[in-house]
Parts: sequence; C-alpha cells; structure tokens
Amino acid sequence: MNSEMLCTPRGGRTLGQFALVSYIPDPLARFLDRLRLDLTPDCNPRAHVTVLPPRPVANECDLKELSERLSEEGRLALPIEVALGDIEVFPGTNVVYVALARGERELHALHENLNEGQLKYDGPFPYHPHITIAQDFRPEQLQEFVRIARERWAAYDGPRRFTVECLSFVQNVAPGMWCDVTRIPLAQPVGACR
Repeated sequence: MNSEMLCTPRGGRTLGQFALVSYIPDPLARFLDRLRLDLTPDCNPRAHVTVLPPRPVANECDLKELSERLSEEGRLALPIEVALGDIEVFPGTNVVYVALARGERELHALHENLNEGQLKYDGPFPYHPHITIAQDFRPEQLQEFVRIARERWAAYDGPRRFTVECLSFVQNVAPGMWCDVTRIPLAQPVGACR
C-alpha cells in the first residue's frame, strides 16, 4: 500500500499541516478504500483512524524533536483494540463515516495526552474518532451515499476489528497529499512498527 493519502478536493485547506493517524490493515482497509473511491472517485485514500486531526505546527519547530517526543509518548501508550460500528453522518458537514463500537474512549485518552505542547490545537470540531467514507460531495448525494455505504457495510463479511499498534505522523506536503514523517510504535520496542 502506498505511503501517502491523496484526496484532491480538500487538500488545500491543510497544506503544510501535520496529523497523527493509525492506518487500518487489509482486508478491512481494502474494503473501506474501495467504498470511498466508489462514492468519491476523485479521492485516493488510505484508510485510517485519526488521533490528532490536521494542525499547524510552529515554523521554528524541529520535526526531529517533535518526532522523538511522539516516540517517547508512544512507548508509554498501550495498543488499542478498535471495533467498527454503524455508518453515520456528521451533521453540518455531511461527512459519511463508520463509527467506532469499541476503542473510542482509549483513542480520546491518547488524543488528550498527545494534544499538548507544540502539537496543542483546538480545531474547528471536537475530536471524534471515526473512519471517513465520503466527504466533499454535493448535498443532494448524501442520502444515496448513506444508503450505498450502509448496504455495502452490512454485506461486508470480513474483519471489523483492528488493533492500533502503530501511529504515523504525517504532513500535508502538496494539495491533497499526505506523506509519512515518522512511525511511532505503541508500547513496543522502537523499530517494531512496520
């Protein structure tokens, strides 16, 4: 799988910003990416759950120092078991997403712990861990996208669980393009994260 996430329509809004995500493993990621592409073909996503949503980081910030801090914090955080729930919609933004049935409380705690210092940021929305399925589409498409997503999710017979064992610190380097800066294993020796 490619090491970057590419979603053209929204990309310019986060240019130069950083985020912290956990990529979802296959075959679940393959299913989620295919569904997202079918609904919003201009997007070439990499399925993930976000721990720290996109945020600016001060220009004088040393990325190596920041990555080291995240790695230190990661060694103290236990892996998180996540189970996916139902297809839902964020009101106001019409983002279609898969809700979490398990792991939300632990991801909130990790978010609160890491949303400090140079990474402190109070974004436009409260933190709500989820898996995005569709965004940035015409409002009249919402009901159809929700119907399709719910039908396909109900028919999916693969795994609906994964473990957050590794985080990826990513940077928006071009409109719509997110690249990995560093990987951070949770509660395991450095280098164990693949």
